[in-house]
Amino acid sequence: MNKVYLCIDLKTFYASVECVERRLDPFKTDLIVADARRGKGSICLAISPKMKERGIKNRCRVFEIPSNVHPIIAKPRMKKYMEYSTKIYKVYLKYVDKCDIHVYSIDEAFLDVTSYLKMYQMTAEELAKTIMKDIFDVTGITSAAGIGTNLYLAKIALDITAKHSPCHIGYLDEEKYKKELWHHTPLTDFWQIGIGTLNRLHKLHLKDMYDIAHANEKILYKEFGINAKLLIDHSKGIEPCTIKDIKAYKPKTKSLSNHQILQKDYDDMQAKIVLTEMVDNLVLELSSKHLCTDVIGFYVGYSKDIIPGVKFTKKLNQSTCSYTIILNELIKEYDYRINPNYKIRKIGIWFGNVGEKKYEQLDLFHQYKIEEKDSKVEETMIFLKNKFGKNSILRGLSYMEGATQISRNKLIGGHNAE
Repeated sequence: MNKVYLCIDLKTFYASVECVERRLDPFKTDLIVADARRGKGSICLAISPKMKERGIKNRCRVFEIPSNVHPIIAKPRMKKYMEYSTKIYKVYLKYVDKCDIHVYSIDEAFLDVTSYLKMYQMTAEELAKTIMKDIFDVTGITSAAGIGTNLYLAKIALDITAKHSPCHIGYLDEEKYKKELWHHTPLTDFWQIGIGTLNRLHKLHLKDMYDIAHANEKILYKEFGINAKLLIDHSKGIEPCTIKDIKAYKPKTKSLSNHQILQKDYDDMQAKIVLTEMVDNLVLELSSKHLCTDVIGFYVGYSKDIIPGVKFTKKLNQSTCSYTIILNELIKEYDYRINPNYKIRKIGIWFGNVGEKKYEQLDLFHQYKIEEKDSKVEETMIFLKNKFGKNSILRGLSYMEGATQISRNKLIGGHNAE
């Protein structure tokens, strides 16, 4: 029995929510979701379908909007969008069990409807229309759907085929995919092919999916390594992974990371404050989950990419979740590697090989007293933050000029939470 998947997307989700909240029709309203406080360089997180009809690209910057268009500027409200997303997930649960749903993002989900079509006595398209109508009735949000015989084809049917359908539904199986999309360009329209991959394919004189499907596989593996397998399969419309496989997947190693793009250029001392805050934040996440790490690292990107950024990774002698130990290691390398003559715009830190604390051989050089003291402090901070809020207790440096932790604690996903 062939699998049947739906891939449902909520059209211009954030902008549609803002229109619905204002009792406006997103298809007749010029509206953008952007933080006006960041100036005209602010990125539009979403634009209404009406603005897309005008040829304005999604994720543009405010200054790129034509001067003759005067949209409503809606401040991002992530909690509100999450509320709508939760309502829509509950709609999916009316029709499909949670084990057959994979939430791909806040506005997109895959549904395995294979075993439900017979039960509902519906075709896949009829079920998709029923769910889409229910979403609209409950939330006022318009959606689109891709139907495919595997996850990849469902996604491509949504991204490419559904756009040209009056009912906003596209369908693909392997044969239809080859017939209709083997010569489709640009390749960046296809899931998981970015501009970097496109340029590498063009270097090999591969212009479309037909070319990839008929290329010499040895050449593809030489250029892309193990990722060539994904390219080859997708060029033929093949995707063996199922929702069951996704839910059963357990990574061999875990990691935690935190990245920021600063709102203005920072000097090396100001950036060090932000780096320290990020260490504190990630260490508390480790401690709250009773985890430790023995691989730490950071990345610093200079303003306007004048010179290459700095990347550093180190393997520690033993696993730890000590703020002091981790911070000292990172700051030592930061001071050694950062060029103070250039302004900084990007900062990231990461902890690798994250896992539960293991019993280890005692080490005369390990700082057990520091680790024990830090553990007590971290436990207290976690308790207070959970009870009174993230900003209820902070380290003193978070009140210094250039610190970002207080404002970031009010965000969800890097955007305004309200």
